[in-house]
Amino acid sequence: MPGNANLNGGVAELVLSAGPVAKLVLSVLALFSIICWALIVEKWWEFRRVRTDSLRFLRIFREARRFSVVYGAAKKHRDSPFAQIYLAAGQEVASTLGGVEIVDRVLEESEEGLGPDRLDAVNRAMRRAASAEIARMERYLPFLATTASSGPFIGLFGTVWGIMTSFQSIGAQGSANLAVVAPGISEALIATAAGLGAAIPAVMGYNYYVNQVKRWAVEMDGFTLELLNLLARSLPKAARVP
Repeated sequence: MPGNANLNGGVAELVLSAGPVAKLVLSVLALFSIICWALIVEKWWEFRRVRTDSLRFLRIFREARRFSVVYGAAKKHRDSPFAQIYLAAGQEVASTLGGVEIVDRVLEESEEGLGPDRLDAVNRAMRRAASAEIARMERYLPFLATTASSGPFIGLFGTVWGIMTSFQSIGAQGSANLAVVAPGISEALIATAAGLGAAIPAVMGYNYYVNQVKRWAVEMDGFTLELLNLLARSLPKAARVP
């Protein structure tokens, strides 16, 4: 039988001596596990860049007095969702007013900011940008969810197959001693462990990054409202730059 392995050789020898079905199950789970770990690391770097770039952009946003200055800085912070929202707002008002620099003049001279009609259009543009940023952050997360839900079942399939192999060995040799059933049971337990090994990191990574996306979604909502408030009123005279 394919599962007649020397148990003293360890897990590696059991895997190498496993039957074709068991090897297929283990290969699929190993591939899923490698991809999941790669995605977990990649998403960690992505959210790190998002946080770093957002902190830099927010510092410029708090300190700058002109809309055009912040708009120019937003183009340099592509990883920040706040910068993308600001760019969307700038592109919307620039298309209606004829340029970003004119926004500065409107905010300095107008007593009512951009006005309700323009603010509604800006709000819609920023909402679209925020939705695009959320979709970008959620990219690849469905694969983690798929691995988390399907990994144990794939491992369970290998477990059932290993137990079936043990029963076949008992029937072929007419004996139920340890030497006969151990190889099949070992295949079954290895498949179970492999399924859990792929699923546990996937579900932990998925839950963590989903919470990160939700947190950034709340932050983007707050930034959108703050920017709308700034555009809805004129600059204080003390803050106006000649």
